[in-house]
This record gives sequence, C-alpha cells and structure tokens, in this order.
Amino acid sequence: MAGVQLYYHQAEALKRMKNGCILCGGVGSGKSITSLAYYYKEQGGTLYKENYHPMKNPRDLYIITTARKRDTAEWDCELAHLLLSTNPELNAYGNKVVVDSWNNIQKYVNVYGAFFIFDEQRVVGSGAWVKAFYKITKKNRWILLSATPGDTWTDYIPVFVANGFYKNKTEFLNEHVVYRWVNKSFPKIDRYLGTGKLIRLRNSILVDMDFERQTESHHEDIFVEYDTAVYRSVMRDRWDPYRNEPITNASGLCYILRRVVNSDQSRQVALLELFEKHPKMIVFYNFDYELDILKGLYYGEKVKVAEWNGHKHQPVPEGNRWVYLVQYTAGAEGWNCIKTDTIVFFSQNYSYKVMQQSAGRIDRLNTPFRDLWYYHLKTKSSIDLAISKALKEKKKFNESRWVNW
Repeated sequence: MAGVQLYYHQAEALKRMKNGCILCGGVGSGKSITSLAYYYKEQGGTLYKENYHPMKNPRDLYIITTARKRDTAEWDCELAHLLLSTNPELNAYGNKVVVDSWNNIQKYVNVYGAFFIFDEQRVVGSGAWVKAFYKITKKNRWILLSATPGDTWTDYIPVFVANGFYKNKTEFLNEHVVYRWVNKSFPKIDRYLGTGKLIRLRNSILVDMDFERQTESHHEDIFVEYDTAVYRSVMRDRWDPYRNEPITNASGLCYILRRVVNSDQSRQVALLELFEKHPKMIVFYNFDYELDILKGLYYGEKVKVAEWNGHKHQPVPEGNRWVYLVQYTAGAEGWNCIKTDTIVFFSQNYSYKVMQQSAGRIDRLNTPFRDLWYYHLKTKSSIDLAISKALKEKKKFNESRWVNW
C-alpha cells in the first residue's frame, strides 16, 4: 500500500502545479515528495493515504538531480512511497524509473513521451546542459525544482524558452535587454525592458511553497584572533609568506589573507570548545589547508570523523560523538541530515546563496530538533568584515572590487 501525508503547504502547491512549472521551496520544504505527488496525480493516481488510488499506465519517470543525491539514493527513498523503484524488480509498475545526475543529461535527449523532474536548478546560460534541456522539454512532460529559481531575469531564459514564451534566447534579449559597453568587447546589462510582462510570465510558472518552519535558527558569530603583523605585512608588501613569492593579483591576495586568519590556532580552539557543547557537529570549510587543520585536531577518544569534498564522499557518521567535515562547493546542497542540530562555519564562503544552502542541510521538515545552532567563526580582520558585510546584504563578495588591484 502506497501513500503519504502531505503538509498543508505541499498540498496547496500541488493544486497550482502544471507542466513546465518551477516548484520553488526553501531548503527542506519537501519539494521532492511534492513533485512526485504531482507526477502521481498526472498519471491518474491519488497519493494520499486516506484516499489512495494507484496510477494507470504511468509514463516513464526520469529524475535529473545532483550527483550526490543520486549516489546517496535520496530520491529512491522518496520513490518507495509510490511503490516505484529504479530497480525493475522492486517497481510495482511496468514503467522505467531513472535517477541520474546533471552531468549525464545529454544521455536522455532522445527520450520521448516520458515525465522529467529536473531537481536543483542547473539550467542557466546557454551551455550543453541547457541545449539538452531544450531537446528534452520539447518531447516530454516536465517540471523543475528550485530553492532559488533566479536572481536576474536572464536566469529565467531557458525556462521561458522551454515553455514557448520566446523562440530562443536572442528573441528574449532583443525584447527585454538594454546593454552598456564596459569596453569595446564586453557589454554589460544596463536595464530590462517590459518587466511587467516578465513578472506575469514568471508568476504563471512559479509555484511557491511557503511554509512556516517549526524550527528556530540561532546564528552566533564567534570572533577569534589572527596574526595582525603577518596580515599587515601581506597587505603592504603583496608577498606570499607560505611560498615566499610575490602575489600577482587580487584573488591571490585574498587567498593569502584568508589563509592567515583561517589558520590561527585560536580558531581551532574555538571549534574544539564548541564540540564539547555539541558532540555531533557538521563543519563547513572552503580550502584544502583548512581540511588539513580540521583533520589534525584531536576531538577525543572514539570520535568519528568523516569527510565530503572533492576527494572523499563519506556518509554522515553514526554514533553519539562525531564530526562531519564538508567542503562548501561539494556539499552545500543535495543532501540533508537530521541527526544533529549544529553547524559550524569554520570559514565564510563568498556567496550568500551557498551559505544559505549550507545552513539548510539540517533545517528539514522532519528534523526532531526545535532549535538549530549555527556558529560562524570569524575575525575582525578587514577581509572577514568585508565578506560578512556582503553576506549580510545578501550579495556575493567581490575580490577585485574590494582590493582595487
């Protein structure tokens, strides 16, 4: 017997969903099961436990998601509620069910008459993924899931084109974009025209899943020390003390300044003190040298330490005392953890969106915790304060603009 009980915000979103829509919900809002409920409904079934009806000859289902969600079988767990499986022997229906990553989207450009769920917005720009997306959406039913559907109007171009609002990207740009030239070869968008039409089009496909979280997030800044003499020397001389060579650009300067502040022993002490208070802890970091520091710390006897980054893909540890070291780029999205109520940001990421996504790893609908704790380790150095200011304004920190190289 299949069936699930949807929350109110999910059931309301389900009523408004249609082919080609963007299901927009914050991290942990339950977009996955809501999208599957829509698929189930479209195939003639009713998913609610109190009024369950099986699907009738359902279309093949393709879920294009992150590599991590595919590898951790997160979608397979949701599919089980529908008696569906990527394993034909476990699938109660005769249709094909595929869960694959965005990296392999081109494998499915010749699929016809199926249903596609595009998970975690990746269709931005005009690259290979977008071209494959266009080919797939012309021949199949589809919806897209996103926590952050678009920061600018150009982010919506692929979805607008796929819905038939515009023939192609060029038509959109000709109708809505005014450029200004930064130099002879690089135009920059100055403003948009016809924004009233753009708002109407966006509202016609955007399905928001607003919901009141049962959790309360507590963010605390913990200021630590740093070597001010070395920091001032790097700023003044533009010299890399780690490689004993000159620094040649803004990115290199910011990297070295951050290494100076992130490597200070006081930051490590602060982390260990937090671990005494929170013995199940996720730690986010940016750079490999931070990982070396974090792996070298002594957290205590029988404390399990695991990693998720570009080198290792280990699962969240089990037990009563553990530390999970997660690199922002590799692990800011596509997984969740309800085993802990604590995240420590060992260093800040430049992107507000990435920080938000990372915090959402423990803020889930089914978390047993009421209070969630987020600790931001930082210094009062100029670069840390500048990054904090950009994040507070929900912007991305710009190295070149800050350094004025």
